[in-house]
Amino acid sequence: MQHQTSPRRWRGRVLFAAAMAALLIPAASHAGSVTQPGETIGLATGAPLPEGWYALDTTDYGQRTPPSDVYVAATIPVLAWSTPYYFAGAQVQALVAAPAVEAGTSSSHADGWYNPWFAGQLAWNFGNGFSVSFLQGLYAGVHSPVADHGASLNERLGINYVTGGMDVMVNNIYGIQLGANHSNPDFYNLDVTAAEGFGKWSFGPVGYYSTDTSKPFSGYKAQSQLALGALVGYNTGPVILQTYLTRGVAQSNYGGDDTRFWFRILVPFA
Repeated sequence: MQHQTSPRRWRGRVLFAAAMAALLIPAASHAGSVTQPGETIGLATGAPLPEGWYALDTTDYGQRTPPSDVYVAATIPVLAWSTPYYFAGAQVQALVAAPAVEAGTSSSHADGWYNPWFAGQLAWNFGNGFSVSFLQGLYAGVHSPVADHGASLNERLGINYVTGGMDVMVNNIYGIQLGANHSNPDFYNLDVTAAEGFGKWSFGPVGYYSTDTSKPFSGYKAQSQLALGALVGYNTGPVILQTYLTRGVAQSNYGGDDTRFWFRILVPFA
């Protein structure tokens, strides 16, 4: 490591890892962001991790209000390596995820592996509590009832600012579908957190916004949504636990607002 970090700063940097997973609306539904809106809430995605390996899992369950009765449950295991290498002043980091999804309605059900995700990231610490990262990722196409058969690029710009005990975390995610035969649109997601630390605990408001930026087929109705919520986190020392609840406050063409419960565990090792 090139510099020392306070316990608060270390906590925020470790929390970064789950910027690295993916999913929500499965490809079987022919709609929605490939990266799950809200997935990176509570994570200091812009900050470099202390050198080492990290295991992370984010699990969530949610359902939309009538007239929609769609529910989605997901688990997103991630392995992250913060390398000892630097490029252009940025720490080089590598990540891989193997998500699984269960989704359905009152009359149908599907489950299976989601598209596996591979990514490389450059993360800069500019000092004075400010850090920025850029991530280039790829979702591989797979044949699964809950996955897109086509591949897609995944680009992320993370921004973090720590001031007066408050960790402000912003993650911008842009997805680009590859090839002509795919069922999901290109998309933009924005996940935002403002977490205040109190000893080992952290609390704060959260929110996410997502919108489609293309139409994958004729007659497709572009979707967008906005959700707000709150987060609680606890740092045991080596292990970090988080939970948060989000509730949709506006949506277009989803058929109902989503209420979702999230739980996350992060364990550094090696």
